[in-house]
Amino acid sequence: MTDYRLQAATVDKMPAAGPGAPPSHPAPGGQPTPSHAAVPPNRIRGFKRYLNSFFKDHAFIRMIYKNMFKISPRLYRSSQPTPRHIAQAARLGVRTVINLRGRRDNCGSWVLEDEACTRHGLTLVNFAVNSRDAPKKHILHQARQIWRDAQYPVLMHCKAGSDRVGFMSVLYQFVHEGVPLKTALGQLSPKYGHLRHAKTGILDHFFETFLAYAQAQGIEPNVDAFYIWVDDVYDPPEFKKTFMTRWWASVLADKVLRRE
Repeated sequence: MTDYRLQAATVDKMPAAGPGAPPSHPAPGGQPTPSHAAVPPNRIRGFKRYLNSFFKDHAFIRMIYKNMFKISPRLYRSSQPTPRHIAQAARLGVRTVINLRGRRDNCGSWVLEDEACTRHGLTLVNFAVNSRDAPKKHILHQARQIWRDAQYPVLMHCKAGSDRVGFMSVLYQFVHEGVPLKTALGQLSPKYGHLRHAKTGILDHFFETFLAYAQAQGIEPNVDAFYIWVDDVYDPPEFKKTFMTRWWASVLADKVLRRE
């Protein structure tokens, strides 16, 4: 299991334990944590982890529809996988699972995912991404390293498989596979349940702001130009002021669908 603690100054990596698990390798700014690290005392245990996952984390929805798609020869995107979905992913050849919700020892879905990845010899990467705030610069840079280091094929997921994984799928296709950004933006689509008029639309607005900047400057909107813009021009607090939501979409996303 690999845990990217984005609030900290360093990145803490913990590879999955168990037979067939990939070996440990160092993380930027930190040292690998032994695979036999002690289980935190606050981790939800026993049958409670199933009840918590099924009811509180809405796994009953994902048991019916997992919102899983293959978006490139090396990457799948999906909602929060159940243990059965992890087993199916392993049979498809998946070697790494990137969890965009972050590590959650008090969430039954995450505990079951962690256990299933260990059981099937998959590396679990915990990389917390926000769906309702201006994207953080360090997230945009760390994502590149995660994709460089990952063992493919990869399954990347959030809770519903709509917003955070949509944003990161756009970034992956654009940055890692060279897909034109306007084409990659198709990963933020109603097809996957994404609502651009809710607070989650800030993710679309982020990429569209860069495209508008590139057009105004008369430059090619390629990866190099994107990261120059991120580092030298993009101001998250000011950017956030330029985004407006529609109340009905926010109610649908936050109150009805109960998205994270």
